Amino acid sequence: MREDEEREEGLMAKPNPNPNPNPKLTILPLIALIFYEVSGGPFGVEDSVRAGGGPLLSLLGFLIFPFFWSIPEALVTAELATSFPQNGGYVLWISSAFGDFWGFQEGFWKWFSGVMDNALYPVLFLDYLKHSFPIFNHTIARIPALLGITMSLTYLNYRGLHIVGFSAVLLACFSLLPFVVMGLLSIPRIRPRRWLALDHAKLDWRGYFNSLFWNLNYWDNASTLAGEIENPSRTFPRALLGAVVLVVCSYLIPLLAGTGAVETDPTEWTDGYFAQIGMLIGGSWLKWWIQAAAALSNMGLFEAEMSSDAYQLLGMSQIGMLPSVFSIRSKYGTPTFSILCSASGVIFLSWMSFQEILEFLNFLYAVGMLFEFAAFIKLRIQKPELHRPYKVPLDTFGAAMLCLPPVLLLVLVMCLASLKTFIVSAAVIFLGFVSYPVLNHAKEQNWIKFNTDETTLRPSTDSDLEGHLEHQELTDEESHNLLADFPSSTTGQASAVVSSEGDPKLE
Repeated sequence: MREDEEREEGLMAKPNPNPNPNPKLTILPLIALIFYEVSGGPFGVEDSVRAGGGPLLSLLGFLIFPFFWSIPEALVTAELATSFPQNGGYVLWISSAFGDFWGFQEGFWKWFSGVMDNALYPVLFLDYLKHSFPIFNHTIARIPALLGITMSLTYLNYRGLHIVGFSAVLLACFSLLPFVVMGLLSIPRIRPRRWLALDHAKLDWRGYFNSLFWNLNYWDNASTLAGEIENPSRTFPRALLGAVVLVVCSYLIPLLAGTGAVETDPTEWTDGYFAQIGMLIGGSWLKWWIQAAAALSNMGLFEAEMSSDAYQLLGMSQIGMLPSVFSIRSKYGTPTFSILCSASGVIFLSWMSFQEILEFLNFLYAVGMLFEFAAFIKLRIQKPELHRPYKVPLDTFGAAMLCLPPVLLLVLVMCLASLKTFIVSAAVIFLGFVSYPVLNHAKEQNWIKFNTDETTLRPSTDSDLEGHLEHQELTDEESHNLLADFPSSTTGQASAVVSSEGDPKLE
């Protein structure tokens, strides 16, 4: 009885000791961050034309693939992120469905996958610049440039999430505008027959599916920032909808323009080729503009991924899975040690090739997503009373059918992986299995300081949920307003929703 009372008290929102709380993310910066978590523009989709043996499969892939992958993942993310609106995102979902051990594994795999993903962006940044500055082909210039880019962007992330969010809005506008111009200039030159080109001899199914998968995944990443979002129950689903439309258009318009207006060899479509297409359509001024947009877009991609990775570690620290040092915030409200840890991983992995990183991160990401879809179904079955401010308007059977196509796609991507990818991924998974008992032993022996107040961030038992419902009715007025707008939402018991404003600050 006493333990239940303490848990209930822990579920009550803590007062904010900081008189000037850090600004929360609103819908426009959140759309921009999700856009950069997933896409960042058409930079990197060129490989889908080469691997697909021509424009046809690339265009069909980016037209059809979102219905079987992106939209189901976005809908699942919207439901679970609004049910668990705290930092940590999918770690909390898996822990609630399968227990802390698997929640930790999910966090470890997805963080490792995210860091590998982030290691791509400084590389892509230089790949676009080297077309105009060949010096970046040489290791003596490339390594210092990679280090300088990584450290500079890490500092920007340290300065505050709201700065990252509004920077993402400006970067998105600048990065997409040249492709709008290219699309308009290409209209008189488009020949639709070019879109139908397909060379079966040049098909590379592994590269094709890896390219599609990488360019249309990571919809769940923004869930790790849910505790930093203003009114997540209302903002998150709307931001996901806006981001889906923006991402699909940002791929199809440049591909339709580039492949329809210019006769090219599919083998020429490699990273950075859109700059060459821009020159052929509009001249050198458009080429330079696209190169600048690509460079800045990779900055936005880096910032968004870094934020997601760092706040995931913060959320895991807040529920006692990682040492409390990961949840210490700077005077700007950012998790300092978590950011440094993620940046170190990026620097360590940046020596790998683009295709190697792409296949490794896709495999680990696929393993994590299989657990997320399983948690989505299991929570529907075992916790129907869970407070869901937004609920996918399908019953349990319909929800399972929604998850079936993306699950089959995940299995396909994993089956196409190389032996080297299986070995590296197995090593990462093994490391996660070993790390959990080691950290738990360190916690039990008090070798390292952990946050033990776990109930302040997520529900542990049904009694916790019942105790929290009264408080939730008084403090989450916006969630109840949203319930009126979504007839499919449930009015069951609430998941733990508390502010993390009381985190320790590092001055």
